[in-house]
Amino acid sequence: MSIAGVILAGGQARRMGGGDKCLLPLGGQSLLGRVIDRLAPQVDEMALNANGDPARFADFHLPVIADSIPDFAGPLAGVLAGMDWAAERGYARIVTVAADTPFFPARLVAGLGLACEAQGAPLSMAVTPDETRGTIRHPTFGQWDVALRDDLRAALNDGLRKVILWTRPHGCAEMLFDGFAYEPFFNVNTPQDLAMAQEMLTRIK
Repeated sequence: MSIAGVILAGGQARRMGGGDKCLLPLGGQSLLGRVIDRLAPQVDEMALNANGDPARFADFHLPVIADSIPDFAGPLAGVLAGMDWAAERGYARIVTVAADTPFFPARLVAGLGLACEAQGAPLSMAVTPDETRGTIRHPTFGQWDVALRDDLRAALNDGLRKVILWTRPHGCAEMLFDGFAYEPFFNVNTPQDLAMAQEMLTRIK
């Protein structure tokens, strides 16, 4: 089945001092450039969810889709924007990734699809093992059934913002990504995180 990828970059990056943290350099390439390179082989088409002037992303040659829900409603608003864009292009499903997470698995999309198929669910999200909690969810890394977009729109308009609260009633499979020598969903929120990501580059293929 064909699938579209949507890169979520609609946040306000407060802990990084504002602006587009996905444009920050990491090893001679922007964070966003690394995310695009990692996602492109896994999907048929990509779009970038970002708010504000889309011209600042012109060098990446991707369609830029803004939230239709106002006031920075969180990642679910980006998911909805991606669903609406994908529906117009004939896709039945999308996979989302975060624009500040440059080391996600090279088989993310395949794994999320297998989880949906195996568990008979319209949605899936990535999880990683954790010694104390069992697993940690990574809800911005998920597969989403585009047919649920009107339900999501209604939920957002009613004020719902938490990903888990929307996905749970619909049935959301979990795909465990383990066996990595590093944290594959490490995301860059602070200048310290960016320095750590720079160090991680020396260990990650």
